[in-house]
Amino acid sequence: MSQVSQGVLKEVVRPGNGPQVQRGNTITVHCTGNLVNPPKKFWSTKDPGQKPFTFQVGLGKVIQGWDEGCLSMCKGEIAKLTIDSKKGYGAQGFPAWGYPLNIIMVYNNIAIIKQWIHTITPNADLMFEIEILEIN
Repeated sequence: MSQVSQGVLKEVVRPGNGPQVQRGNTITVHCTGNLVNPPKKFWSTKDPGQKPFTFQVGLGKVIQGWDEGCLSMCKGEIAKLTIDSKKGYGAQGFPAWGYPLNIIMVYNNIAIIKQWIHTITPNADLMFEIEILEIN
């Protein structure tokens, strides 16, 4: 495991053989996100109904740990990035796409209490396995 920057560690799972990601590139990735403690998956582009994620690198379009970690990668590489909460979602965390931790929903006149598995708790350290699929 190597330190990419303060608060971002990288473990190469499979080296890539393509060009290095550069600031301003638009990249497409497969990724799986996990809380570090307790270990729990909160999102994966490989889950049913999901698709690879595309974003522009190094311009603050994603969490800081992703920008810094992806800039250290090349096409075809798979790496695990362990990201300190300060370079993730910090003290505010990330409610599941805008929903609070627990919510009562009504579906077909039935009340459902839903706990969203996609919620990232405040001050959570994160681990993402990222595969660089495309660089443009």
